[in-house]
Amino acid sequence: MAYSSILKHMLGEVRACLEAEGITRQSRKFLEHGHHPAGQDSPLVMVACSGGRDSIALASLAHTVCGMLGVRCGAVVIDHGLFEASAALTRTVVERCHGMGLSPVVDRRIQVLPGGKGVEAAAREARYSAICDTAGKEQAALVLLAHTADDQAETVLMGLLRGGGLSALAGMPRSMNRDGVRFARPLLDCTRRQTTQACRDLHLEWWDDPSNGEGVGTRLSAEYPLRSRVRHDLIPMIEEFWGSDIVTQLAIGAKSARSDQDYLERRVDELMDAAVTLHDGTAIGEASPTEDASAGEVALSVDAKALEREHPSIRLRILSRSLESLGLAPARRHVEAMDNLVVKWHGQGPIVINGGYSALRRGHVILICKDGGHANR
Repeated sequence: MAYSSILKHMLGEVRACLEAEGITRQSRKFLEHGHHPAGQDSPLVMVACSGGRDSIALASLAHTVCGMLGVRCGAVVIDHGLFEASAALTRTVVERCHGMGLSPVVDRRIQVLPGGKGVEAAAREARYSAICDTAGKEQAALVLLAHTADDQAETVLMGLLRGGGLSALAGMPRSMNRDGVRFARPLLDCTRRQTTQACRDLHLEWWDDPSNGEGVGTRLSAEYPLRSRVRHDLIPMIEEFWGSDIVTQLAIGAKSARSDQDYLERRVDELMDAAVTLHDGTAIGEASPTEDASAGEVALSVDAKALEREHPSIRLRILSRSLESLGLAPARRHVEAMDNLVVKWHGQGPIVINGGYSALRRGHVILICKDGGHANR
């Protein structure tokens, strides 16, 4: 078939994504005309396919590109069980993936337990867990996610509404590792309008999640997910105010912010290795500044001298990540109080941190202790 300019652009984005992840043509025979099936030992690329226009388009495009490279292409379809017809929809999506030639196509039903996080966040966590489990069992080299520039713009706005800083502006990364699985987003420079047109060009059917508020003529109520309300109400209002396409502008800004974020994170990685030590609940040796800590108290130590000359953005990231490495979700005030132990040290007492931990400086070392081990020292 003759490809439209939109399809050519999107195929190029998928291919560039695979090449960036080290997935290239398996042999010269895939340069020749004719059908050449991928070998069973070739890399497997799986598409996380919900059946919406973005992921259906990506599934078709990925299958085409993988065929050109001699790479296997499959899909994972997640049934969240959040509405009555979800099982039937999942079967339909699986059939469509099979119809496009994807193999294997794995469907998983998950249980969404909102707890205190809300349905949207709980569904996301359960979905990623199931995808990672499936990708691991299938030994997938890469999982493709169908997020577009529109999703990126929505993510940036949601992050800003929640008070985020640079990480909010940076939006979603183009690629990431999660639980030993490699993920990539090849369509971040493509719009939802383009994926819609791609589906039409390829004669693909898709479904629209009713929770997105598609076709609702009035402002969405608070019962709808925040992302749906940002998409349906906020972005059109901003575009009306600004007078031009805000999605592309936000996506371009996110790419620039992501570059800055990546640099900062690399610097943090370097300093984490040099300045932070996890002790797994064991006491530190007699020669260290923690000699008065009893066995089992100290969970982590930070070399304050190694941090004191660093920029605040670096210090705060290291201290925050240190607490996160212990399974904590640190509040900003706790991180800033720990930073004062680094740059405003005047002998102050312990800092009580959530989760039953405390932080105290001894000499040039900041100790993070379990169960307030230093609270009475």
